Amino acid sequence: MINQTIFREYDIRGIIDKDLNEQSVKLIGYFLGLEICKRTCKGSENAKSSKVVVGFDARTHSPLLFEYLCSGLNASSCEVLGMGLVATGVNYFSSFMDFDGQKPEASVMITGSHNTKEYNGFKITISNLPFFGEDIYALGEKIKQNYKKEIPNNTSYKKINVKTPYIAYMLDEFSHLKNMKNKFVIDCGNGVADTVLSQILDGLKLDYKGLFCNPDGTFPNHHPDPSEEENLKDLKAELKGVYEFGFAFDGDADRIAFLTKKHNVKGDILALLFAKTMKNPVIIGEVKCTQIMYDLINENGKAIMYKTGHSNLKVKLKEENADLAAEVSGHIFFNDRYFGFDDAIYACLRILELIFNGMNIDKEIESLPKVYSSEELKIKTSDEEKFIIIEKIKKLLESPIKDFPKIKDIIDVDGLRIVFEDGWGLVRASNTSPVLVTRFEAKSKELSELYKQKINELILDAKSCNSSK
Repeated sequence: MINQTIFREYDIRGIIDKDLNEQSVKLIGYFLGLEICKRTCKGSENAKSSKVVVGFDARTHSPLLFEYLCSGLNASSCEVLGMGLVATGVNYFSSFMDFDGQKPEASVMITGSHNTKEYNGFKITISNLPFFGEDIYALGEKIKQNYKKEIPNNTSYKKINVKTPYIAYMLDEFSHLKNMKNKFVIDCGNGVADTVLSQILDGLKLDYKGLFCNPDGTFPNHHPDPSEEENLKDLKAELKGVYEFGFAFDGDADRIAFLTKKHNVKGDILALLFAKTMKNPVIIGEVKCTQIMYDLINENGKAIMYKTGHSNLKVKLKEENADLAAEVSGHIFFNDRYFGFDDAIYACLRILELIFNGMNIDKEIESLPKVYSSEELKIKTSDEEKFIIIEKIKKLLESPIKDFPKIKDIIDVDGLRIVFEDGWGLVRASNTSPVLVTRFEAKSKELSELYKQKINELILDAKSCNSSK
């Protein structure tokens, strides 16, 4: 049988061989292909015209999963267009290109993103919209009911080149950055960022140093998750010298970390900096974003709080026709001058543009109201337990203990963002890992620690309630 927990809120992700094997991946390809044809061919006899572009990341098992997926897609009468080893942004970019006079109906990126090397998965779009949530769960149920169905081997596909037009697009869009004098560092973490990045930077004649640029799915230098401080040690060491700032990318290069000599600039602060360059900006944030971002953007534009997750934010971005969406972790979605998807390579160039146009990033950050924010703090649990714990916490908050800080509001758009008099605390279930994610922010360090302590006590109470059943 198939492990249903691999079908998650906004992608499919699991452990290689255990969860993602020949049978399960062929069935994912087959039933996904049927759904693509159903949505895009409208019952015509021309089902074979449904083109699906597929790329994969640097993980050692990604090429094999590509073959299994091809067999499933071919069996469903889709036409597979394979682009090989690419960044996720390049994969999304391909959906806006013409192949034989026709744009693709769907895209699949085979990637484990920032997860450890034994993981892999699939990020899916149909008609340039994310395939997620109930659609993914329904796909999982269909596969569960038909798990013994045999899919013949058919790994044929049409090879396409997307990297060349992608590079050309970036060189044209950012030609004004040519010969920019600032020195910077890129840390690709042995992921796929440098399948295109150095060619773009070299084409613009920029002064940079590359770290761990060769794709290597064993990730020999550090784990490809730039939201974890321990993975930024090499980049920080370089910033002690002549380099002014640096960029780090996750495994599939849809998430960015940006560091100056003084600051690790998170995605919500980047969104605020970009908003400063826009007239009447409309910006989508997620529940982990600092309140400063929402308050300051609302002074000259509109800031909207929404669910965490690349699929959720892409849909909300289109729905609101917003300029930009951002996650604290470094997913930045540009609808302003771009296509509305999260592409860390494009985000890198937009940050370079801010600096080129004269923005002093450190000065801007130091001018912001002072708050004390924690990093994203993760509490290990299980995929089965994490959502149950959130519901238990919600129940406990209906009548909190006497010394619990006064609650002004509870925002439950994604987990629980508990708003206090002078700050807030968040607890939510991760949709990609078996953890609870927490974050705390307040006007003083002491209050931030108090909110952390009291919410952690709630989590412990909720966990004990659940384990006693």
